[in-house]
Amino acid sequence: MVQRLARRIPDGQDVLELEPEELAGVILRALVEDGGDVHLHNFINGLRQMSEIYPRQLTQQLEEAIAEAWSWMEAQSLIASKGDSWQFVTRRGRAVASQVAFADFRKACLLPRELLHGSLAASAWRNFIRGNYDTAVFEAFKGVEEAVRQAGGFTARDIGTDLMRQAFHPDTGPLTDMSLVPAERQALSALFSGAIGSYKNPVSHRTVALEDAAEAGEMLILASHLLRIVEARTVMRNSEAGRGS
Repeated sequence: MVQRLARRIPDGQDVLELEPEELAGVILRALVEDGGDVHLHNFINGLRQMSEIYPRQLTQQLEEAIAEAWSWMEAQSLIASKGDSWQFVTRRGRAVASQVAFADFRKACLLPRELLHGSLAASAWRNFIRGNYDTAVFEAFKGVEEAVRQAGGFTARDIGTDLMRQAFHPDTGPLTDMSLVPAERQALSALFSGAIGSYKNPVSHRTVALEDAAEAGEMLILASHLLRIVEARTVMRNSEAGRGS
């Protein structure tokens, strides 16, 4: 099977310069093309055959690089064990085997779930890893809107940018930290209203084709940051209410 790798990357030095996840994408496509069960030893065994595929002096380095890529595929559940030494390409592996799909999958892996606010895992994260980026972003910022509404004691009729401006009004907002200087209070109000206006409202009002995983991931990180601010303001309000009672 290593011959399929060599056809895609003829220069062994080029193989060694790839990161494990980059090399994994090439190997995965070779495995899917061949079909059937897979085995790491069988794959790299071609490096030591009589007919030289890559320079002999690179054999050990190439075997190690391929083994690293193989381990990465296992960790991402792209290949799985059959209960013996043989493995197979999983449903997820087959789904992301194309060059475009694998590139998106790699980007998704670059956004660890642990970086996101816990409330985003249920819907936004699942949509993100499935490539439904527009839905993921909408769900995330809808979550921000709902969190602000609940934390500020607003009603279901309070929505969108108007809700954000009320909740974080520099002088009267229930979620405003009055210990901040006026300019910082105004900036936070603008941050929340701008985020909702830019990332939730356009998606909810029209069809938005968001196809870049990295861009969508950045939006989810922003939504997570806003949710953590809301949580901090909620704790602050509860503490103040406790002192006042």
